[in-house]
Amino acid sequence: MSKILVIEDNDDLAFGLRNNLEIEGYEVEIAADGEEGLARARRRPDLVVLDLMLPGTDGFRVLRTLRQQGFSAPILILTARGDEADKVRGLRLGGDDYVTKPFGLLELLARVEALLRRQKREAGGRGAELPDVERFGDVAIDCPSRTVTKSGRSVELAPKEFDLLLALVRRRGAVATRLELMREVWGYDDSVVTRTIDTHVAELRRKLEGDSTRPRHIVTVRKVGYRLKS
Repeated sequence: MSKILVIEDNDDLAFGLRNNLEIEGYEVEIAADGEEGLARARRRPDLVVLDLMLPGTDGFRVLRTLRQQGFSAPILILTARGDEADKVRGLRLGGDDYVTKPFGLLELLARVEALLRRQKREAGGRGAELPDVERFGDVAIDCPSRTVTKSGRSVELAPKEFDLLLALVRRRGAVATRLELMREVWGYDDSVVTRTIDTHVAELRRKLEGDSTRPRHIVTVRKVGYRLKS
């Protein structure tokens, strides 16, 4: 049984999430603020559902602290903020995906299931067919250690940014459709529509391209998806 930690200060929403997640067969813990959330995360849940608007220690600081402490499980961000910058900041700090309030319960449950499914695949060693080091341009990807350098300097990637980069590398220049990437990296099926891929691609370009506005390596294939050019 997968264990989920919900860090949410709205009692009614937290109760509803807990009730519906338990109906789906998950074991659920609730934390009402950031400090309690950090304490409960030491029990190593399989997934965290994290509200950004928390009293005291807000969700951004919780997210940063968890990743700095080596917490590697998926983190699904809940936010009432419609500002794109807040979503991007959450992903940069290590969030795997986000849902904007108000959200549909079925969508949230689908994303939880997909993130957990992806986590299990990774634990099973998927991706072992890649060589230890992959390169394109002045970028080197060390697959076993999940580290990336550009011109010899370390580049910090969020977990899903790294997974997305590997998904593009595996195709050896072939096009990856958005649907293929959603299934491979996030485990989503056809019913889920999200801009998460485009946001992550924009971050990869910002970190790895010489000029993110004119990408030479991570290129868009119009109306289809993306491909990686060496």
